[in-house]
Amino acid sequence: MTPPPGLTVDELAARAGVTVRTVRFYGTKGLLPPPVLGPRRVGWYGPEHLARLALIEELQHQGLTLAAIERYLEQLPDGITAHDLAIHRALVASWLPEDVRETTREELEHRAGRPLTEQDVERLAAMTVLRRTGDPDLFEVDPAILHLGVRLLDVPIALETILAAREVMLEHSRAAARELSRMFRDEVWEPGREAAMKSLSAHMQPLVVQALVTAFQRSLREEVQACYGPLREADDGTSDPGATASDSGATT
Repeated sequence: MTPPPGLTVDELAARAGVTVRTVRFYGTKGLLPPPVLGPRRVGWYGPEHLARLALIEELQHQGLTLAAIERYLEQLPDGITAHDLAIHRALVASWLPEDVRETTREELEHRAGRPLTEQDVERLAAMTVLRRTGDPDLFEVDPAILHLGVRLLDVPIALETILAAREVMLEHSRAAARELSRMFRDEVWEPGREAAMKSLSAHMQPLVVQALVTAFQRSLREEVQACYGPLREADDGTSDPGATASDSGATT
């Protein structure tokens, strides 16, 4: 049987920005599922491995130890898709400070796993995945959304449409943030207890974000199914765009 197309361990490490030794270490610790073995016992890794490595990186940025990360990953359901892993990563990354890194074009293409044309760079810049600097071969890159931006490069949608969709999401997310902040201020805030109120707000923020992500995913699924009917899983193993991490029974 021909193995599904995928990445070798060297290619996976390059795309994830880690060493081959790290990939193999995570495998021995049970943090990374084993690859599919092909002819000559060559291991092939897929989108779920790359997404899991990205999630592990975000959890490490949050200060979690490997033991804590192992416990976190153990809560995820068997067979979780790359799509749902990306949702978990987004929820984790939303509470990290902006982590923009200077990256050379060679490093950028290494992480992207493909050569990048000037048109590709323009699309990534428009999606705020990267910013140009004075050096044409040096960029300021947001690694948290780099993989998402690279995947969108292959989507047959005009750049203008992507930018319009981004504006729609920004407009409505800002409106939701303003309204929720107003409700907290009017209904919960207690004058004279600023420290306690700020602590409560910080505690509630991850819960609010998770609720918003879940509500949006379910609304998107309903809209897509209303237009096109139920969607089958994509060939790369990702789930239908309406499937959520919370639907799968995982906790964050």
